[in-house]
Amino acid sequence: MSKAPWQFTASEALQAFSKDDLTVEDYAKSLLKRIEERDDAVKAWAYLSPDQVLEQARALDKIPKAQRGPLHGVAVGVKDVIYTKGMPTQHNSPIYKDDQPEVDAASVIMLRHAGALLLGKTTTTTFAANTVGTKTANAHHPNRTPGGSSSGSGAAVADFQVPLALGTQTGGSVIRPASFNGIYGFKPTWNAISREGQKIYSLDFDTLGYYARSIEDLELLSDVFGLKDDEPPTSIGNGVKGLKFAFFKTPQWSHAGPNLKKAFEDGKTQLQEAGAQVEEIDAPPGFENLAKWHTCVLYSEGRVNFRPLYQTAKHLLPQDLVEHVEEKHGYTRKDSLEAFDGIASWRPKWDAIAEKYDAVVVPSVPDEAPEGLGHTGSAVFNAVWTALHVPVVNIPGFKGEHAMPVGLSLTTPRYRDLALLNVAREVASVWVR
Repeated sequence: MSKAPWQFTASEALQAFSKDDLTVEDYAKSLLKRIEERDDAVKAWAYLSPDQVLEQARALDKIPKAQRGPLHGVAVGVKDVIYTKGMPTQHNSPIYKDDQPEVDAASVIMLRHAGALLLGKTTTTTFAANTVGTKTANAHHPNRTPGGSSSGSGAAVADFQVPLALGTQTGGSVIRPASFNGIYGFKPTWNAISREGQKIYSLDFDTLGYYARSIEDLELLSDVFGLKDDEPPTSIGNGVKGLKFAFFKTPQWSHAGPNLKKAFEDGKTQLQEAGAQVEEIDAPPGFENLAKWHTCVLYSEGRVNFRPLYQTAKHLLPQDLVEHVEEKHGYTRKDSLEAFDGIASWRPKWDAIAEKYDAVVVPSVPDEAPEGLGHTGSAVFNAVWTALHVPVVNIPGFKGEHAMPVGLSLTTPRYRDLALLNVAREVASVWVR
């Protein structure tokens, strides 16, 4: 039985447009119908105007084939901390209710130039800066968190409401929702994509990332955003046979739940049976300091970046962000210097370790998505990779005891983004069934 348009990946939609099997307007109507049917359960959207979507779609249908962009007509959701001309950017904060700056973020400029159909704004935790849950539910269970802070982006892609969506990551805000919702999530090398026009929590950590239901679609967006390795990745072709992987439990392994532990062992076994070389590695001395340093930098930069809102609208700021500015965390400037310098010293050290392998496999989350929508879950397994600025991709394919997704992540040295996606495609052919 043929697929409905709302089920298409971005690559499948592009093929249908190219063959004149589908108009952008009919594609948009199919997605809007899917959202209408599922919105009461998932609630992934902070802003969506069907009339605006259809107006965009009709305009895209009028573009001659020779002038179409590489994302012509493909629907994209945009996290609501990223500025979008013609749509409000509200940061899940009453301070910015219905606020509509007439400017596009750099990422949105590139999407529009590529011919994307901007479907709407997806939900986020307040300023993408805390773990208090949003209205959004996990795509697989109405009473489990979708993760955060990119809650709506992860849930919308997983629920087939949109094939692509933008997120941001400061701790684990791309990878965690990808794992909890059972989709691919990619956090590129830090600052490989411009962050101009998105809310900044931490200049040193904030990274634009994105979601899809296939590696090919992640590669499609990566091309639009101009990601490039110094050495173009070579085609692998033989699956994972002969590739070399390290499995790294990290110093945070004490947080691992039973479903993560099983996924970790199953993932290892499946790669070995498919012909890959696999070994476990231990944390080198001093690596354990990275997690506490990440927290220190986060609070130190939050103190600076939320001060303007503290001074003008303190009563509307969440208490945890007020405490950032008021330095209730207790970190001194000397602590901040140690953390900044300590993390920076580890980046080339980690690159040297990781470059011995085609990819390093690490946990994405402690376990299945927790029950309840009040909290978005733990980023304990993500923060270190954000601090080290390395690219990370979540691979779905495992299920926990409640049939909820549990992902594993692949990472490499910095600026090996395309090589990582190339390897991830082969790993997905083993893990995702």
